[in-house]
Amino acid sequence: MILKKRISIDKIKKKKKIVCLTAYTKPIAEIADKFADILLVGDSLGPVLYGYDSTREVNLNLMINHAKAVVKSTQNSLIVVDMPYGTYEFSKEKAYANAKQIIDSTGADAVKVEGGVEIINNIKFLIKKRINVMGHIGMLPQKMGKMEKPKIYGKKDSEKRKINYDLQVLESSGVFAIVIEATRSKVVNEALKNIKIPTIGIGASNKCRGQILVTEDLLGLTTFNAKFLKKFTNLSKKIDIALKKYSKEIKSGQFPGKNNMYK
Repeated sequence: MILKKRISIDKIKKKKKIVCLTAYTKPIAEIADKFADILLVGDSLGPVLYGYDSTREVNLNLMINHAKAVVKSTQNSLIVVDMPYGTYEFSKEKAYANAKQIIDSTGADAVKVEGGVEIINNIKFLIKKRINVMGHIGMLPQKMGKMEKPKIYGKKDSEKRKINYDLQVLESSGVFAIVIEATRSKVVNEALKNIKIPTIGIGASNKCRGQILVTEDLLGLTTFNAKFLKKFTNLSKKIDIALKKYSKEIKSGQFPGKNNMYK
């Protein structure tokens, strides 16, 4: 049996730079676990793996099944699981029941929820019940309709005020870290001046202590593009070359060869 020595939340809080990646499957989780401080089993698995139009189509059972695979396949990273749309917003008791199910069923370390002051009572209840919570503010994918396009957050004065207020109330509630998504860097930089807990940027600011990208996006496995995304390689092209070669060798009779067959 492998003894798992996952990084603790206390150690995460002390880190100057935090590496975050998404992981939904065993192959990606095993590799990402070598490099990431935090692995997020994100509800982005809906569009990335299942072709859903939005993250709002993801349900609790789907998240739990993928989280089980990620937890089982890793031993170093802190594992955080997205709570799906509709599982935490409307009732603190329902939020706790669903969060507890995620943690108990998967062995994950924490859950992530989208929103600030509007769900703060539910967040406080989770933390009171000893559920580790990561916040998520700025642009919120779960709040978007099917046909709605992502937009940069923080252009309006009301949004600037809300970023500041959400950061403050979330930190006061006891969340251990906060994701800030697709928000103007100038707004984020100003808001971070009085925040001590880690913030994780995705299209936000390089002043955030951590950054996160969808792993399949940065590997070039998807066609998704955004200003905040950097593709560190192009695996789609490499896979295309390999499968083309495979197809060619089957048609020519080159594969399988003697070394690929049992005697």
